Amino acid sequence: MKGRRWRGDSGQAFPIYITVVGGLLFLAFAYLAVGQAAANRNHAQTAADAAALAAAQETRDDLADAWLGDVLDPTKWQDIFDGNAPAIGSACWRAQELAAMNDSEAECAPDGLLAYEVTATTNDTVGDSIVPGTEGMRSQERARAVIEPRCTFELPGEDAGDDVLPGLSCDGENWELDPEDLTELPDPEDLFDVHLAD
Repeated sequence: MKGRRWRGDSGQAFPIYITVVGGLLFLAFAYLAVGQAAANRNHAQTAADAAALAAAQETRDDLADAWLGDVLDPTKWQDIFDGNAPAIGSACWRAQELAAMNDSEAECAPDGLLAYEVTATTNDTVGDSIVPGTEGMRSQERARAVIEPRCTFELPGEDAGDDVLPGLSCDGENWELDPEDLTELPDPEDLFDVHLAD
């Protein structure tokens, strides 16, 4: 009698065991699908961040070059620090280049004179998962990078003469500029800060 009861209990437990194992496998596949989607989103965000920063840094370098070109004419400095320099176009091409290096596509647009908005879409899809219809989906994320001038200055008075350049104060670092000796000049990163913003 005891032996028969044990075999009967074993028969009842087997379907429960199968159900539990099946549920655990389903959960494992579900977590895998979520992980795939999260990894793809992270890839898209990384591509968007890198692309936006690349465009902003390209414009920062162009603005720094414009400042160097007009370093002897301080009346033009403020326009350059405000991003309003002639012959400087959009650097969205740089964003698209960086996105391609990250296996993504980028839609880029300047946001005023000193910022870029980028939407990156991954070339890779989420892949096969237990969620129907998601295998062909690509992740898409946005990023915005801004360029901020770091320097302030005061134009010299009219009696100072044309050969006097104002000093630059760049986030606590002071640059005394000698028009006769312009070998020590700020680098682009001294003149402008580039960072991601909301």
